[in-house]
Amino acid sequence: MTAGIIDGKAVAARVREGLKTEVAAFHAATGIQPGLATVLVGGDPASEVYVASKRKSSVAAGMADLHQHLADDASQAEVEELLKGLAADSSVSGILLQLPVPKHLDAASLVELIPFEKDVDGLTTMSVGLLAQNKPGLRPCTPSGVIELLDSYEVPIEGANVVVIGRSELVGRPVAQLLVNRNATVTIAHSRTKNLAEVCRGADIIVAAVGVKGLITAEFVKPGATVIDVGIHRGPEGLSGDVDFAGVAEVAGLITPVPGGVGPMTIAMLLANTLRAAQLQHELAAV
Repeated sequence: MTAGIIDGKAVAARVREGLKTEVAAFHAATGIQPGLATVLVGGDPASEVYVASKRKSSVAAGMADLHQHLADDASQAEVEELLKGLAADSSVSGILLQLPVPKHLDAASLVELIPFEKDVDGLTTMSVGLLAQNKPGLRPCTPSGVIELLDSYEVPIEGANVVVIGRSELVGRPVAQLLVNRNATVTIAHSRTKNLAEVCRGADIIVAAVGVKGLITAEFVKPGATVIDVGIHRGPEGLSGDVDFAGVAEVAGLITPVPGGVGPMTIAMLLANTLRAAQLQHELAAV
């Protein structure tokens, strides 16, 4: 068996095209242009690249670019003041604090200053609680992208046995919750899970988000299973993931490549969250 490839680039492109139409329609109906405020503190090269890509994508989708850049030595009070101002600004639909921030700053307390209705990263305690209770809210981008890929390739989620490898607040926990909310039976595995390969072999869907290069090999995978690789590792040979792609592709039914799988979905879902944030604020204002 040779697995079918889940093309994240193609799915992300379709999502973005759909969003352009939705943003234009929302703007025409309400007079509101969704605006994304990316907040970058310092000059970390990787963060600068990520933020530039997010800004470019938001403009291409018809959204306002409301970027804010503070110096590397910005104080906690300065960043707090900026975030509070953005929270109160009605032209700002979504706020994204680019992480990591410089080490002298308390990132967790800064994130909590973002109102849940503008939390396009889905990281605040309020957003996490809404997800846990399956109530409407903004969901973390990468986990949402995983769900979008599964839906796009018509992978059954309801009733499926799923193993999520990794329990981070950014990916593992929220993607597990999203899957539970879709009536999957989910096992969260991690670094201390005993007999990990055996646990995974019973899964219809495996989501690898553990951060260990090539950990998931063919012996972990039931024939025909869907394997979603969230990991990304840079090496002399280029980018690779948590999954041994060549080996697993001989067993799985569907598999995401690295690069070109989950990665392109993150920004696409960020844009979707920004539009949803604008819609949510419009709804709240009308109450």
